[in-house]
Amino acid sequence: MSLVGALRNRAPGAALLAMTAAAWLTTGLGPARAQEQRTIKLLIPFQAGGGSDILGRFLSDLISRTHGPTFVVENRPGAGTAIATEAAARAEPDGNTVLIVGNSFVINPLLRKRNYDPLTSFEPLCLLTRSPNVVTVHSSSPHRTLPDLVNAVRAKPGEVTMAINGPFTSQQMAYEKLKRSANIDMVAVTFSGGAPSVNALLGQHVAALVVNYPSAGEVIAAGNLRTLAITALKRNPLVPDIPTVGELGYPEIDEDVWFGIVAPAKTPAPVVTQLADWFGAAVKAPELEPKLGKLGYSVVGACGQHFASFLKAQHEAYDQIIREANIKGK
Repeated sequence: MSLVGALRNRAPGAALLAMTAAAWLTTGLGPARAQEQRTIKLLIPFQAGGGSDILGRFLSDLISRTHGPTFVVENRPGAGTAIATEAAARAEPDGNTVLIVGNSFVINPLLRKRNYDPLTSFEPLCLLTRSPNVVTVHSSSPHRTLPDLVNAVRAKPGEVTMAINGPFTSQQMAYEKLKRSANIDMVAVTFSGGAPSVNALLGQHVAALVVNYPSAGEVIAAGNLRTLAITALKRNPLVPDIPTVGELGYPEIDEDVWFGIVAPAKTPAPVVTQLADWFGAAVKAPELEPKLGKLGYSVVGACGQHFASFLKAQHEAYDQIIREANIKGK
């Protein structure tokens, strides 16, 4: 399916993001230098039109034009990304199936029994991008700062609502870390994705929201939402004027969104190297990196053992917070 077709009938909050991405895919990628005549299935465990979908289609299109393989992009959302992930784990390890992964790839099997292990069922190819989570309120909210919101929750424990998308997401982890660090009792309202959670806050059905910045950047820029903080230790160049939760007294919270790509375990080493080289070069390509930046993504492009070490560290960190906060799978 083409990107334009895949992005039809999407949530209104991401329409501009989708149309911009579709336009970019038609320009500036240059002629293909066909070297590989094979078909690669790219599994994406999220709905069409979201950040990982746009990223995957950008990369597969550029690699196809540059190196020749045909990519078939297949969106298989559901079960907190487990449906697509388990399908990828079962695929033949021949280099013809790859999977876009994110935080849920690690979080999900820590909360529910799944038929894959993020550290052993796959060959890590590349860590592709990272982007900040933000704590936001409606523009009409009386809360001007994160301390204002925290104080409001303390005044009415168990009453103030915060929207998150989940379960098994970076936003769920950011919410739990904020509750623990601030010692507050908020009520999580879970939505199936970033767009529905943003719409809930726009409709003032919830008091606050933790969301990945690319999912809300358009309405934040329009002045409809007010950003109180990013859930990171350092300010992000995408939102340089927004303070970090660390600056505001909660240095334990460092929770952003990342996307990477993996292949099934036992894929031959030369094929793993080839795929990692392709994706690592594509995400850093001069014509692509600035476009991803405009969508709200910081390019990483750390491949092979660097990505494997990152996944192990993420697994250890999430395992700790899940045990300490007694988070249960639902």
